[in-house]
Amino acid sequence: MDKEINLQSADNIRALAVAMVEKANSGHPGGPMGGADFMHILYSEFFNYDPSDMTWPFRDRFFMDAGHLSTLMYAQYYLLGNYGKDDVANFRQWGSITPGHPEVDVARGIENTSGPLGQGHTMGVGAAVAAKFLQARFGNWMNHKIYGFISDGGVQEEISQGAGRIAGHLGLNNFIMFYDSNDVQLSTMTDQVTSEDTEMKYKAWGWKVITIDGHDHDAIRKALTEANAETERPTLIIGKTIMGKGCVTADGSMFEGHCELHGQPIGHTGADYEKTLLNLGVDPSDPFEIKAEVKEFYKGIVARKKADAQEKKSEIHAWRKENKELATKLDLFLSGELPKLDFESVAHKDGLATRAASSNVLAYLAENVENMIVSSADLSNSDKTDGFLKKSYALKKGDFSGAFLQAGVAELTMTSLANGIALHGGVIPVVATFFVFSDYMKPAIRLSCIQELPVKFVWTHDAFRVGEDGPTHQPVEQEAQIRLLEKLKNHSGDPSFVALRPADSQETSVAWKMAMENSKTPTGLILSRQGIKDVPAQTGSRYAEALEAEKGGYLVKETPNPDVVLVANGSEVSTLIEAAQLLEERKNLKINIASIPSEGIFRLQPKAYQSSVIPEGVPVFGLTAGLPVNLEALVGPNGKVFGLDHFGYSAPAKVLDDKFGFTGEKVYNEVLDFLKK
Repeated sequence: MDKEINLQSADNIRALAVAMVEKANSGHPGGPMGGADFMHILYSEFFNYDPSDMTWPFRDRFFMDAGHLSTLMYAQYYLLGNYGKDDVANFRQWGSITPGHPEVDVARGIENTSGPLGQGHTMGVGAAVAAKFLQARFGNWMNHKIYGFISDGGVQEEISQGAGRIAGHLGLNNFIMFYDSNDVQLSTMTDQVTSEDTEMKYKAWGWKVITIDGHDHDAIRKALTEANAETERPTLIIGKTIMGKGCVTADGSMFEGHCELHGQPIGHTGADYEKTLLNLGVDPSDPFEIKAEVKEFYKGIVARKKADAQEKKSEIHAWRKENKELATKLDLFLSGELPKLDFESVAHKDGLATRAASSNVLAYLAENVENMIVSSADLSNSDKTDGFLKKSYALKKGDFSGAFLQAGVAELTMTSLANGIALHGGVIPVVATFFVFSDYMKPAIRLSCIQELPVKFVWTHDAFRVGEDGPTHQPVEQEAQIRLLEKLKNHSGDPSFVALRPADSQETSVAWKMAMENSKTPTGLILSRQGIKDVPAQTGSRYAEALEAEKGGYLVKETPNPDVVLVANGSEVSTLIEAAQLLEERKNLKINIASIPSEGIFRLQPKAYQSSVIPEGVPVFGLTAGLPVNLEALVGPNGKVFGLDHFGYSAPAKVLDDKFGFTGEKVYNEVLDFLKK
């Protein structure tokens, strides 16, 4: 191999990164300059993909954790032909396809949106789980690799503990991560914030660890060869690199390894922009042009990648001919389509907690949807995902034929893994914990929304009725926080999240139907710990009526010309039914009751439908176990919402219902007081 052309290629990547940041007057040049050697060797010699078919499901995948190093990716993919000269020249500009931090764009090689450090490589671990899951079902020909790239900051983020533990515990030998260890972070040198032994830490988690000079191309090749041959463990390649590799001052002196090179154009530092480009072999007057020798070299690389991919595709074609039934199943998995499901057939006993009803649905899904991975943060017997687990078994090292991921106590890690599973494709991820701990998940929920990933969230113990566990376990403000995401649009123009809080067992079945059929955005099911009285059917089939929940909201009790409309979701609907009975018996009032499991979906309905459920000119009273803001937009400026404006207390659930005013009798009095005013 001609070392000179490889050094030229790495220097070209460095120069492009420098030029992009300088022209944008914004960005992080130093890190890409350090990581360029690894990136070039990985993509030119080891990375398997088809340049003519970027979405090929059996490609290797690269998950960037250090999103601030986006220029490293854009420069590399520019050499490979995925970006044009104008694309890299317009880095960080309005309308460009080269944003400041990478945003998922598989057609150009960007597998994940990254920015919050730690989540990128954790999504990579999730993708590796999905790949192992599929390999266990379809054969060892499915042997593509997942590569991660992490920085000193990503290693420090707490989520790296969960990702490292789980990847090592599961023996994800298909996950290979490069740690760009340059001893520099944005505001300090790393020795000012940490003295841990990263190599020993990852070894303790069960990883293979190789430490190399991250600029030595032969050392990079050797490490990647060893990592690809590993059969038992994920691999961490610690590359000791130099921040701002190749930077020089105006007089030509080297200016490398300085903290100030991390997060600003090098022209704002002690380095000289033009002299640095010259040092890297690039003409400062045309910094976005690929050097002729490098351009020719990469033409050969792209041709070879295409040929290698065709060889692999021939192998897969032969497998397909010999395994037609399996091939059909694989295509179904990869299509994202569901098998035919009958949610009405799921039987529920009377008065179940909605978490128990969800368990029944999960048991049904375990037997009817073969490409689901359900995960719980050490709560499967409480969040009732054990309904699924009892029909399957846990994933474990050397055996991915199960379908339940025991994440341990790691809500954020679990959610980020689910995002990676969804990004890989072919597998439907479900994650579960107590609703109050959605706080721990929020950074990854946000990336689910931004990336438009159909992750399914199961949140149980949805209100203060957790009771004796006290205020730390009793969600009050969480529903309001999650429902804000229903009001926030993604870049496709849709509400970025669907939040569903079903009123009884049959609404829970419908909520699961909605979640499974939602392939565009994440969905959250917010479920009760305590039993709930079933909503009485008005016509015969409660399930048929509950299907109206697919519109986001509907009337569970209806009478012509109502005196008042009562609005709620979840367990408060049954409380309203009790209060309505008292209002009818004692005051002869005519009552309508609306269940609104998703305001976001409800607001997408025609205005006429919304008005048929909550008409104008009629008093509207809302009941919520959370903050009143949950329902304030629904009841309108002249309505009233009875909710909580304080944290919970430790006491039995029924005592709290009474103390906080959530009984039929007390709600009856609240409604009367509202109507008087």
